[in-house]
Amino acid sequence: MRFARYEQHGRRHVAVLDDDGRLHPVPGEDSLLDLLRTGRLREAAAALALTAGPHVTDVRLLPPLEPPTIRDFVTFEEHVEGVRRSIDGSDGVPDAWYDAPTFYFTNPYAVIGPYDDVPVPPGSQVLDFELEVAAVIGREGRDLTPEQARDHIAGYTIFNDWSARDLQSREMQVNLGPCKGKDTATTLGPYLVTADELEPYRDAEGFLRLALTAEINGEVVGADLLSNMSWTFEEMIAYASRGAQVRPGDVLGSGTCGNGGCLAELWGVRGRDSRPPLKPGDTVTLTVEGLGTTSNTVVPGAAPVPVPRARRRIRERP
Repeated sequence: MRFARYEQHGRRHVAVLDDDGRLHPVPGEDSLLDLLRTGRLREAAAALALTAGPHVTDVRLLPPLEPPTIRDFVTFEEHVEGVRRSIDGSDGVPDAWYDAPTFYFTNPYAVIGPYDDVPVPPGSQVLDFELEVAAVIGREGRDLTPEQARDHIAGYTIFNDWSARDLQSREMQVNLGPCKGKDTATTLGPYLVTADELEPYRDAEGFLRLALTAEINGEVVGADLLSNMSWTFEEMIAYASRGAQVRPGDVLGSGTCGNGGCLAELWGVRGRDSRPPLKPGDTVTLTVEGLGTTSNTVVPGAAPVPVPRARRRIRERP
């Protein structure tokens, strides 16, 4: 099943999408997160048998859900190699990366729809996209094994982790990870595709062999396979749930794919002159086999609100 959220005539709806692109609204529902939390996602699929609503092209698609948390992993070795050269000039992959599927928490309030505009982050001159796939948790769990984790995945969606590379590069020198560099926009959509729909793509090692493509203004700049991840989504969830809860609606991003899944990787491989950062007017289109397509256009952003530099204090003691 493919679930969507959309807005029409000032009202928001949750719907099931049929093969002809018609949306079948779930009666009385405007939140996919509520359906996940109450375990009624499969029940809601019965909406397909009801009268069809508008065509998907006639409404504004919203993010499929408003996630309570977003963990973004970094599971593609090729991406780490390229971006590390681009961000801090280092070669290779840190040995610690191989220990476990590392992640950071990003801003759930910055989620935007699959076709919404993306403002340039305040103060940034080096905007980038990142082509990822996300798993969405459907059942609560803690200290899960990878085998158990599979039953906790409700479905998958496309994930674009928009990144202000200049802000990111400076902030990460403080060793607190990406902060404002990753704070202003994350695309989810266009749909939540239930996990059973993607089982035919699963390979013998448990990876989903989905084709990924990134385009800027209609030109292909990146193409990879999701199965090039170094950990499966089930392994990522097991690690995320170690000593912690994962709950319905939590989003776990795969991390950026390789072979041009973002501009920073291309800069690390081919040099900074290979392709300029994104600017207002550029449209980034991401396509994932089995999941659909997102397309966001960059627009001018707000000017940064001034904040002073740190004050060097005379250190008093009580």
